[in-house]
Amino acid sequence: MPRPRRPRIFYGYWLVAVIFVFMLLSYGCGSFVFSLFVKPLESSLGWGRGQVMVGFTIFFIVQGLTSPLVGRIVDHHSPRRVIPLGALVMGLGFVLASLAVDLWVYYVAYVIIGAGSAGMGVVPGSTVVSNWFRRRRGAVVGIMSAGMGVGGLVMAPLVARIIQDYGWRSAYLAMAVIIWVVAIPLSLAFIRTKPADKGLYPDGDADDAAFQRASASSRVEAQSLSLRQATKSTAIYLIGLSFLLSGFSNTGALHAPVPFLEDIGFPTATAAAALGTVGLGSAAGKVFFGWLCDRIPPKRASALGLTLQLCGVLVLLLIRADSPLALIWAYALLLGFGLGSWLPTMSMLVSTTFGLTYYGSIFGVISFLESTGTSVGPLFAGLVFDAVGTYYPAFLTFAVLYAVAIPAMLLVRRPARPASGA
Repeated sequence: MPRPRRPRIFYGYWLVAVIFVFMLLSYGCGSFVFSLFVKPLESSLGWGRGQVMVGFTIFFIVQGLTSPLVGRIVDHHSPRRVIPLGALVMGLGFVLASLAVDLWVYYVAYVIIGAGSAGMGVVPGSTVVSNWFRRRRGAVVGIMSAGMGVGGLVMAPLVARIIQDYGWRSAYLAMAVIIWVVAIPLSLAFIRTKPADKGLYPDGDADDAAFQRASASSRVEAQSLSLRQATKSTAIYLIGLSFLLSGFSNTGALHAPVPFLEDIGFPTATAAAALGTVGLGSAAGKVFFGWLCDRIPPKRASALGLTLQLCGVLVLLLIRADSPLALIWAYALLLGFGLGSWLPTMSMLVSTTFGLTYYGSIFGVISFLESTGTSVGPLFAGLVFDAVGTYYPAFLTFAVLYAVAIPAMLLVRRPARPASGA
């Protein structure tokens, strides 16, 4: 009986494409477009900008709090069960947001949106891709995560147009429908946790022997640390601190500039275009930094990405009402390209430092810390504006925090593997 023919296109690449779409929807709808709703909600319902930004804070706090739980479920069950449920929940949150009249309803909506985003986002997505690829893991995680940046490029102008033509309530409903129609069917049809689920080997290899002989990372993954063991090392705390501080800074520097640019006299179209440019830069950055992680230590790639983000914030501090547009595009491209580093480097740091066996649990904890910072940064910027009438002190704070996050990342060292049974 002849052996079955290997598929011309490795199934793992189809998974990368599908999860790319999940990233586009989860972050394009949940994060990138948020600032477009600030002024419409302010004018329609009379809420202050700080009050509106609490919704963004809730979104990332809930996403972060839910991520460790999602990681544990993914480690013990199938992402195929988690992702469609997350998409369903996220869509329900957007429906509730579209009905909001009272502030507390709006906040409850973002609790639901945050929980749903965690279920269909980076934890299950990066777990699947990390299982399907080993030699090219950095590159494919970068391609997968580029969906986040493309989400900003695609969803920001789309949602801005819907808000302009039909209002902010219709924009929330449209996002719910898009997520339900696209994400749920794709996840049920395509997601498989490991290559063995389809009788395949990682990277599309004919067998597992070549990788085991040639790759040192296979030995690292065979000696994975549990979450409890990882917490006894300094590595997890340094990684967590760096992503906590950079998450605080990069989302504050991403979302505050939209109302900031409008306030100092630039048209809304320019602010929206800058937001889309950050998304474009982020998409390109994710591919680049994923590729880079296959060639240099992930901590160095991460430090480079953080440095580019710092440069973007320093440019932002220079922008005034009479500044040339080139300065705005320089800020957007530097921040966006550097911002693209966070998911590829975070995923590779976890897998190469702690192994894959407990990847979901450890990645979930790091993701929680990153999300905690992410949730507070835009709120901090909004509160600073409400207090002093300008965003500049917030931008300066972000620059200072990057100066702490970069050396913290460079100090990361792989922990020694405990003896068997430890």
